[in-house]
Amino acid sequence: MTEIYDLRGLNCPLPVLKARKRLQSMRSGERLTVETTDPLAALDIPAFCREDGHRLVTSTAVDGGHLFVIEKG
Repeated sequence: MTEIYDLRGLNCPLPVLKARKRLQSMRSGERLTVETTDPLAALDIPAFCREDGHRLVTSTAVDGGHLFVIEKG
């Protein structure tokens, strides 16, 4: 199951904090797609995944932001 989480318009540290909270309610192996417009998310989301034991499946630059697919660890 992949859930899409729209975090566009939010700035650091909110995208990471909200993604962390959403992932807490998910089961291991489930995927969360995160949409962001914060330029720092390109650094923050991968670091968050490494630190919290999640797998960053994809990180894609899109018009106006980034799209991340995170698999809960």
